[in-house]
Amino acid sequence: MAKVYFVGAGPGDPELITLKGRRLLDKADVIIYAGSLVNPALLGDTTARVYNSASMTLEEIIEVMKGSVERGELVVRLHTGDTSFYSALSEQIEQLRHHGIDFEVVPGVSSASAASAVLCQELTVPEVSQTVIFTRLEGRTPVPERERLSRLSQHRTTMVIFLSVSMMERVREELIAGGYPEETPVAVVYRASWPDEEVIRGSLGDIVERVRESGIKKTALIIVGEALRASGGGTGRRSRLYEGSFSHEYRK
Repeated sequence: MAKVYFVGAGPGDPELITLKGRRLLDKADVIIYAGSLVNPALLGDTTARVYNSASMTLEEIIEVMKGSVERGELVVRLHTGDTSFYSALSEQIEQLRHHGIDFEVVPGVSSASAASAVLCQELTVPEVSQTVIFTRLEGRTPVPERERLSRLSQHRTTMVIFLSVSMMERVREELIAGGYPEETPVAVVYRASWPDEEVIRGSLGDIVERVRESGIKKTALIIVGEALRASGGGTGRRSRLYEGSFSHEYRK
């Protein structure tokens, strides 16, 4: 059926794409994928026409989609990780709606989930942090003033910071200005689930130097917050879910 499917490719490991995403890739007549951010192993032996969107404009991407659907073809727009975060999904959908083109979104495994798994780390810990903020530092793409890192930091929740590792010093400054102490744990996860994955752990006090020494400048997530102590030695906290003295409808 002629349609555009936006598919989350997963964080890198080709086995972390969903079953539905894999099925659609195998059926696709046309695949538009997000350049070096998508593992080429996912494309395998495809017979589909393949476009690398890294060098394309929005208008060029939409033109390929439009022409393909008009020919009755199934199009897969293969995004990194999960389409929920920083995927430029909305602007593409707006154009497809304008042209009356049918589409569907198939979510994938986020790099945030993969990074958490690499760390063997739950991002929420009872009585430590029950909120996770996904955000980025302002760079070439601005963020609303009310969402500046220093303002979000006032909550001192677990924070997952995308697209900002090249500005690590500024990240540190804003986090501390907002209220995180220098001893707050930080983890930087580079290319989570890829073969060259790398993890750097530290605190706000020393993480800038550690990242500088690693040479990492892109494709890494920054995770910060007291919850990280769970995978760095433990917090001693436990949920009520499996507490013997806590009853609920399945356990008295």
